Amino acid sequence: MRLRLFAGIAIAGLFCAPALAADPVGLWQTPSRGGQVEISKCGASLCGRLVSSEGIKADPALKDVNNANAALRSRPVKGVTILTGFSGGPKEWSGGSIYNAEDGKTYSGSITLDGDDTLKLRGCVVAPLCKTQVWTRLR
Repeated sequence: MRLRLFAGIAIAGLFCAPALAADPVGLWQTPSRGGQVEISKCGASLCGRLVSSEGIKADPALKDVNNANAALRSRPVKGVTILTGFSGGPKEWSGGSIYNAEDGKTYSGSITLDGDDTLKLRGCVVAPLCKTQVWTRLR
């Protein structure tokens, strides 16, 4: 009788266990300037938009003044898509672009999910001129 009870509890535990595969969709904290980026699925790829930063908190109407495209310099930085076109998964995505509003440039990049709450974002001008940032999940 005890064996059946134990087996029943073990089987029930399997159905209640959380999924093992982490998902990069959510809100992430960047390591500089208080940046927060909301990552979501855009079709079959990942994308991300800038939700907040020290600059946005100081001036919610902050404009994208450094954009290489002069026509986009009057748009607000808040809500700007900074991650586009990342494909792959479930732990690594590549082939995407990273827009940096601080210098107005776009870089090629990759994303690696390192556990449930850590994301490594690598941006390159051209390989090997790359920089990696570690982002932390907020939710």
